[in-house]
Amino acid sequence: MSFEPKILGFLCNWCSYAGADLAGVSRIQYPPNIRVIRVMCSGRVDPEFIIQGFQTGIDGIIVMGCHPGDCHYLEGNYEAEMKFMMVEKFLKFIDFDTRVRLEWVSASEGNRFAEVVTDFTNSIKKLGPSPVNGAKPDRALLDKLNAILLAIGSYRMRALVGRERMITEHENVYGDKVSLEKFNDIFDKAIHDEYLRHRILISLGNDSKSVKDLAIELEIDPSHILEHILILKGRSQVAMDKIVGIAPLYVNTMEG
Repeated sequence: MSFEPKILGFLCNWCSYAGADLAGVSRIQYPPNIRVIRVMCSGRVDPEFIIQGFQTGIDGIIVMGCHPGDCHYLEGNYEAEMKFMMVEKFLKFIDFDTRVRLEWVSASEGNRFAEVVTDFTNSIKKLGPSPVNGAKPDRALLDKLNAILLAIGSYRMRALVGRERMITEHENVYGDKVSLEKFNDIFDKAIHDEYLRHRILISLGNDSKSVKDLAIELEIDPSHILEHILILKGRSQVAMDKIVGIAPLYVNTMEG
């Protein structure tokens, strides 16, 4: 039996959903794999929705909105693009970035809607089923998805996504303006750091561990683990549990 992927689509009310409606009325053929969630604006698609979709075993997720410059809410699709870029960068850590896509489809583009859905469905078919789908999901991958979900919802990531234009297009009180290149460097580092910190938190939620234990489990240099532990201690998210031999064991203080 050939693999038929489960595709989830977030479509904006004013353009892409209307385009899907036009494709249906016009009887334009496209794969029936997509299940649609209508949102008022593509900018309303919270990154957490996408990760939660993958946690349930969805094979591919596509977000569709109005073309740039045509957003019903002026800048909603710009916000969608920023959020999607962040999601894509996080999903690269687990090789899921090819399972998501962002497309612009107008209300008059019924043919384009069908073409986009057909192309995306075919690309997911080539990738095969999601490793977290089925009776025996990949538990390690589920933990990584959970780390991404928590990292994406952190204040740091939401602040960077929400303030990108203000930071790069306007001067601060000292008359300085951050270049887009510098902002992207900061953004990429924040994504990397928050992902690793939340993987540490999830691991320490299971049982207390030493820096060495975490370094072996996460395959990260112990010195980097220690740096993250110190930052998490400063946030009151981890604390020393006990000392075994000469090694302190740390525990997640946020669990429960």
